[in-house]
Order: sequence, then structure tokens, then C-alpha cells
Amino acid sequence: MIKINLVAVGKIKESYFKDGIEEYRKRLSKYCDFTITEIAEENYVKPSASEIDKIKEIEADRIIPKLKGKVFSLAIEGKKLSSTGFSELIRDYSAADGGITFVVGGSYGLSDRVKRVSTPVSFGDITIPHTLFRLLLTEQIYRAFTIIEGTPYHK
Repeated sequence: MIKINLVAVGKIKESYFKDGIEEYRKRLSKYCDFTITEIAEENYVKPSASEIDKIKEIEADRIIPKLKGKVFSLAIEGKKLSSTGFSELIRDYSAADGGITFVVGGSYGLSDRVKRVSTPVSFGDITIPHTLFRLLLTEQIYRAFTIIEGTPYHK
């Protein structure tokens, strides 16, 4: 069974996001071994630009040791993928040693260091809060497997 890892900065506090993620995690158990690793988020009150860079580097130090297999970072400047394109990505790398790892940054995004050790991908040009994006990504992973399997979920 394919291993899908999600490495994400921060904890989700909202129960409705947690519930949605848990629902898709259950559905994914049919298709893959899906795990989520939460990385501690650095918090500053109104950080300056240099402090934001420092935050991203501290978080990168926590993220990089957790990466395995084929790694994709979710970044607005990454290659834009449709749901079908995303399913092809999962299908193409399903045999990767160590599985597939997706990385979602925190409030300030990901450091360039994380982006250099991964392949940046994007779901579009809009900005989505990282906690909501984690739910969206989990749903898209599920959708990808339904596309691969030809089930009617994706219309």
C-alpha cells in the first residue's frame, strides 16, 4: 500500500477542520497509509520581514528531518495542478521509495530551503489559510485516488 505523508506546520484548533480531515483520513485508509506529522509553529507578534525569514528557517529545521520519499511542497509559486493532474502526480510517484510526502507551511509559508529539497506544486493563485488548506489537500488526495480508481466521487 502506498505511503502518503503530510508534514504540516502548526496545530489545527478548529473542530470543523479536524472533523473534515478525519473524515478524509478514514476514506483514504482504503487507498493508502496516510499519516500527518505536525511541526511546531513559531509565533511572533507582528514580525518584521527579517523575523519572518528567521521563523521560516526555524520551521525548516523542524520540517526537513521529517521528509521522506518523493517530496512536494505546497507553494503558490509552484506548478499549478488540476485535480486530474494531481492524481497523475500521485499515480506517477506511487512506487517511490519512502512514499510521497506533502509539505504545508505555516502562516508565513515555507523557507526556500524546504522548496529546494522538494518539488513545489500549487492549487492556484489564491491565498488559503494553512489550516483550511490542510483540509483541502486531504480532500484532494482522496479525490486523486478516486480518479485513479475510476470511482464516481470525481465528476
